[in-house]
Amino acid sequence: MKTIQAYRFALDLTPGQERDVLAHAGAARVAHNWALAWVKAVMDQRAAERTYGVPDDRLTPAASWSLPALRKAWNAAKPVVAPWWAQCSKEAFNTGLDALARALKNWSDSRSGKRAGRRVGFPRFKSRRRTIPSVRFTTGAIRVEPDRMHVVLPRLGRLKLHESARKLARRLDNDTARILSATVRRDGGRWHVAFCVEVERAERTPARTDSVVGVDVGIKYLAVLSTGELVDNPRHLVAAQQRMRQLGRALSRKSGPDRRTGRRPSNRWQRAANRLGRMHARVANLRRDGLHKLTTRLAREHGTIVVEDLNVTGMLANRRLARHIADAGLAEIRRQLAYKTSWNGGRLVVADRWYPSSKTCSGCGTVKAKLALSEREYHCEACGLDIDRDRNAAANLAALAAEYDTAGSGPVAARGAIRKTQLAGREASKREPGTASAGRTGTVPLQGGTADRVLAKAHEKVTVVWS
Repeated sequence: MKTIQAYRFALDLTPGQERDVLAHAGAARVAHNWALAWVKAVMDQRAAERTYGVPDDRLTPAASWSLPALRKAWNAAKPVVAPWWAQCSKEAFNTGLDALARALKNWSDSRSGKRAGRRVGFPRFKSRRRTIPSVRFTTGAIRVEPDRMHVVLPRLGRLKLHESARKLARRLDNDTARILSATVRRDGGRWHVAFCVEVERAERTPARTDSVVGVDVGIKYLAVLSTGELVDNPRHLVAAQQRMRQLGRALSRKSGPDRRTGRRPSNRWQRAANRLGRMHARVANLRRDGLHKLTTRLAREHGTIVVEDLNVTGMLANRRLARHIADAGLAEIRRQLAYKTSWNGGRLVVADRWYPSSKTCSGCGTVKAKLALSEREYHCEACGLDIDRDRNAAANLAALAAEYDTAGSGPVAARGAIRKTQLAGREASKREPGTASAGRTGTVPLQGGTADRVLAKAHEKVTVVWS
């Protein structure tokens, strides 16, 4: 099975090598800003001509936003715009032009409705001080040295790694991997190189192929499994909050940059900003490490994993919980499970965000009409079940996957679910059509129709991501 995978390694650059990398990143920024100014000038000129009543066939020719067109325009203008262009690799300029071409396409597709998700704004100019230095190489000499502690990149030469690249080197030696590109980027005060590699992965199967586990993510516990396991939330950001406040107060006392007066930051301000950035990077690395260990273990052990389609963006609107939700990385768990289940031969089932996993009783299937967030214990008035709210949700997610025989049936649409809480298919099939649950408070009565129609609605509430 061929797949695209990234290998990221920290670098130990000499001062001269760091200057060369910064020069290449600056060249990418210059090419990006020049091309953006050129595109904006053409767009503004055409808009002004329209206000003068100039017909469309006589307007200034539109500038193409494709990467080949931007590269052609840059090659014609670079002797004047950047007479030093020969000192940097052509890949540096291509990095900035490619980023602009992607940004313009995303903006255009977002305006026309072709791109789903949040609205994308028009590209902005890159600042020398606020932009993260980065340069990507797609051609030329890109290789890992035999000692596995050095890499070779075009124009930058031989760079020392902070850690061994043996995992990537083994695949390259066995002809099971092919490097597509290499990106050098400064993150958290340290330089990294990331290789985009086409990898030939061996077919694998989970340790327990028939195992089905429901995963309910949250804040108190990072994940509650239907097996009864509770994965603690390490809360890395909360643990580092006191130190971050100290570093932030120290930074505020230094003489920082001022765009109004043109004042440049002092050296002490820069050192304090670097200390704060390293602290943020440490928190991010700790969070990433914990999430990778959790998702890898789940993907290797269980054949079917069921998660919810959470609206994390909407959850972040809660000002009381936004910091804790962001610190948990709920969306990252699902993203990692999506590709790790395919790597390990498993299956990921995504329940619709309107599926009432917390409101449904895992014992009898009764659905509550309302369940406050403060109610951490689920009490079923129908069967008398008392269970932790998160364990109940995880059990319902696992049962949801067990009810569907998806072998050979392909994906099941997830957007058919409605926002109104309905009875679970197991409980609805036991009752007469068009009747409510007699003597059971807190449940939602059926709105007419047969039990088969209710069960069909429940079938619309999952998406199956195949390996």
